[in-house]
Amino acid sequence: MIYIMDTQILLWGSTNPDKINKKVMSIVNNKNSQIYISIVSLWEFSIKYSKGKLKFEGGISRLCEIIKLCGFTILPITQPHLAAFIELPLMENHKDPFDRLLVATAKAENMTILTADENIHKYDVQYIW
Repeated sequence: MIYIMDTQILLWGSTNPDKINKKVMSIVNNKNSQIYISIVSLWEFSIKYSKGKLKFEGGISRLCEIIKLCGFTILPITQPHLAAFIELPLMENHKDPFDRLLVATAKAENMTILTADENIHKYDVQYIW
């Protein structure tokens, strides 16, 4: 199966893996799982890190190193992702562009999102938590 990992899960896995439930951890640890990290997650990380809202030893370089060591693939944003983004409904009290682009990417690529974010769970998208 093909998965896309939410930014929060990526960061928890890098700093506090005990926060990730067993179901998601079994997927992450399965060598047959194809796991992607959207470039939008790295963009979100970089913005929060540069504003001091996020502490992470080694910054973006270290995070990219972890992604590579785990065998995850960084996925660029493409035109089909943006087309799916435009079609997404605006949810009440949830207009986070990073989450919405992650959902759109999952829909366009027919991926399942690994996420604990209840706002993402509201969309018509496959997710696991």
